[in-house]
Amino acid sequence: MPTVDTIIEVPDGVVLIKRRYEPEGWALPGGFVEYGETVEAAAVREAQEETGLTVTLTELFNVYSDPRRDPRRHTIGTVFIGTATGVPVAGDDAADAGVFTAESLPTPLAFDHGQILADYFAYKRTGRRPPLRV
Repeated sequence: MPTVDTIIEVPDGVVLIKRRYEPEGWALPGGFVEYGETVEAAAVREAQEETGLTVTLTELFNVYSDPRRDPRRHTIGTVFIGTATGVPVAGDDAADAGVFTAESLPTPLAFDHGQILADYFAYKRTGRRPPLRV
């Protein structure tokens, strides 16, 4: 199943949502790509539905496809980086939303979002993309 996640950069950090449904935990805003929808459109839509923010995608970050990344089924996640202004407000299937830094990440993180965020913060520090994982 194709999915999208967006690392939304705001002035004080990145936006995460607390999931309302299983699997529980904090996560990047994202979800399933609808039939006939591009991954870019899905990323913007899901971010707006879950955070209330209008996101401008700035780059394609990486693709994550480990069959264990989602306990519900095998998903392939396309992860974008984007920017937004304003204060995130939980919506759709988000119970809460907040802004976090590498030093203030909440727990638990859902799915493989801990790995994605570790890759992102390393990329921001070094400029190097995450390695391919086979």
